[in-house]
Amino acid sequence: MPILPAEPDCHPADLLEIPATELRPWWLAYTRSRQEKQLMRRLRELNIDHYAPQIVKRRRSPAGRVRITYQPLFISYVFICGDDETRYQATCTGCIMQIAQIEDSEELVKDLRQIQRLIQMDVPLSVESRLKPGQLVRVKNGAFAGYEGTVVQRMQETRLLVCVRFMEQGVSVKLDDCQLEKI
Repeated sequence: MPILPAEPDCHPADLLEIPATELRPWWLAYTRSRQEKQLMRRLRELNIDHYAPQIVKRRRSPAGRVRITYQPLFISYVFICGDDETRYQATCTGCIMQIAQIEDSEELVKDLRQIQRLIQMDVPLSVESRLKPGQLVRVKNGAFAGYEGTVVQRMQETRLLVCVRFMEQGVSVKLDDCQLEKI
């Protein structure tokens, strides 16, 4: 039994079926921690077009019961469709930390359609990061914000290698992929 029923992840339901000739600007909203569903509720109240794919997660409780939850596929991200006024209204919800316009709306919609179809097929999905070992990155947030280095992958963890180029030595620190951005 689900803890809470599934909420719509796309408003309106046919948002991704809009023909390419009618495409409006798309925005990528980075939400406050664990605010994706709250943002989607507020966007529905404001009648703002949005999409944030959700997947079903099944877990066993300590008592052995199966718990079903609906979690965002892309944690802390919601895609919003509309003009500058729409962006402003979405930002005023108080759930958004940053928002950026997506340059190629047609490609984005094409990718989102594929993701939506995969979710509808009920196949197991997991988010894959594009950060690869050896890639130069900058830390976006946290205690190491602003640091630059190279991604090192060891034993199923991502580590940032900060090296002194003249010595061929350095130190590494364990970080989550969501804290890093490609340079």
